[in-house]
Amino acid sequence: MNLYILTEDRAKEEVLLEIVKIFLRDRGYCAFVDSLKIIPVLQDSHFCFYYEILGIACKGINRIYLKIVSGNSSFVDYLVFFQDKEPKENDIPLYAIEETKTDDSESRNTGVYQRITKFVYISHFYPNTKKIMLYNLKVKQKEKSTQTSIFGTRILRTLGVEIIGKNFNPNDKILQPFRSIKEFIESKNAMRKPPKGNVPISITICDSEMSLDSIPQDTHIYTISENKKVSKIQISARLIKNNHLAHDPNIGAVSGICATLRKLGFIGKIEIISHGLEQKHIGKNNKFIQVANLLDISLQGLEIPKIYINKQYWHYEKSSEKIATIFIHLIVTYFSKGYSIFENHAGCEKGYFLTNNGEHIPLEKYTDKKAYKDGDKKAIAFIPDLILLDIEHLEIINIEGKKYENRLQGLQSCKIMIL
Repeated sequence: MNLYILTEDRAKEEVLLEIVKIFLRDRGYCAFVDSLKIIPVLQDSHFCFYYEILGIACKGINRIYLKIVSGNSSFVDYLVFFQDKEPKENDIPLYAIEETKTDDSESRNTGVYQRITKFVYISHFYPNTKKIMLYNLKVKQKEKSTQTSIFGTRILRTLGVEIIGKNFNPNDKILQPFRSIKEFIESKNAMRKPPKGNVPISITICDSEMSLDSIPQDTHIYTISENKKVSKIQISARLIKNNHLAHDPNIGAVSGICATLRKLGFIGKIEIISHGLEQKHIGKNNKFIQVANLLDISLQGLEIPKIYINKQYWHYEKSSEKIATIFIHLIVTYFSKGYSIFENHAGCEKGYFLTNNGEHIPLEKYTDKKAYKDGDKKAIAFIPDLILLDIEHLEIINIEGKKYENRLQGLQSCKIMIL
């Protein structure tokens, strides 16, 4: 059978190798591994919109293919299938893998909270698919994990997500799932509070007949059996950013907290307070609104619309601009002496800028961050989709990808970048 790896991003060789290693480990297969190459598959000199991964020889695997897809909403970085024929949208993957290069040392929230929503959402479609958080770190791992990292990682473990790519002591508390709702709430509320003026993420039991101290440690469901009354839990968290429901780290944290409460057996009402939102901010396509529908979450003072959840988690991509920029990226990598020194393919994670001494540095997103946060959208930094280094001609090539009908926008972007 063939191994099919589906992704929205420009797949990285080291990540693909880790994915294959995970598959080999779980299957008990052996393989000979050489340098990986991601080669476009052509038919009659035309690109077939998929790639073959070369460099791995294993009797248990016929071929390894890579295909570019897009999620219909919140999508993990990689879906992995092992079957004879190309996956269809209703096939069930072996693995759902989220990959990040971010560590605590760069961002406490992005490295863990911002990823949780994806695992919560995909569990609706593939509850039995193995889920993996893969850290592909480009910087040194922080020696002592932050409270945010510990709490977020334990949420992932409670939700059944395996953690790969970070060095932890196997007996470290960070890898232990939460055992009960009591332990979970106590752990969150014991964390250091944010600076004065910020809304802390806190969890409160709102049943007058019940308190956290009165519940045994092993209790999983907050119910009062005598009168059938079910308790309510409130979670305080600011969800508004730039006048939108768009606070990704907090959305991830709240999604993870609510999913963990449900996983541990809580069947009562979950209400988000101190969110800062108004009814006009509530749209049907927002990823948090979809998670709220799946987990039965309410927003204090607001109405959450009942929405239709797309039956398909993903679809094949054949028209996005990233199809072309990723194709160019890989062609240059494997069929020339040139290489990429920065990538920002449409809808993909922004890469680091590679310096002449091999350092990876982040590019600024804004020309004036404060002005952008205050509403000036022109204060954003215009950066290309791809920057290539042509060694033979000593040239740097900036590439802005656009569909043909949007080519004039692309030309205008290039002018701004040159300025």
